[in-house]
Amino acid sequence: MIISLVVAAAENNVIGKNNQLLWHLPNDLKFFKNTTWAMPVIMGRKTFESLKKQPLNGRFNIIITSQKDLQAATGKISIAGSMEQSLQLAAETDCKEAFVIGGGEIFKEFMPKADKVYLTRVHAQPEGDVYLQGFNENEWNLKFAFDFPADEKHAYPYTFQLWERVQ
Repeated sequence: MIISLVVAAAENNVIGKNNQLLWHLPNDLKFFKNTTWAMPVIMGRKTFESLKKQPLNGRFNIIITSQKDLQAATGKISIAGSMEQSLQLAAETDCKEAFVIGGGEIFKEFMPKADKVYLTRVHAQPEGDVYLQGFNENEWNLKFAFDFPADEKHAYPYTFQLWERVQ
């Protein structure tokens, strides 16, 4: 099974502040939805809580947490106590690819195992308290990059990138 990270990070690798994203980019949200649709998504408890404990529709939601009694506000989630258990649950879906969607500590833990990184590079330098750690471009091949300017719906220019690990 392919392990992929899906993340939006600023040029200074900031990905969030106060358990929230720092930008609203509608095209990035569409890209995220289309990329992860009908697939397993793995996230940490804090990321799940930032979604108001609402599982992402149309996906197998796997939450890594030590809180065995964590419940979704609505819908169904699977609880994993570790990275290994989350990957086992993802493999049970028979999907070819599992998507790790955050937060910072979860990205850091999965980075050495990741095969791909779907990175939306937001061309800004905001202050934040969560960073994308461990992403070294020398360990990856850039497969594509599509640039988009800021516009009336997107406060910042951004680039969709797909990176595959160097074999």
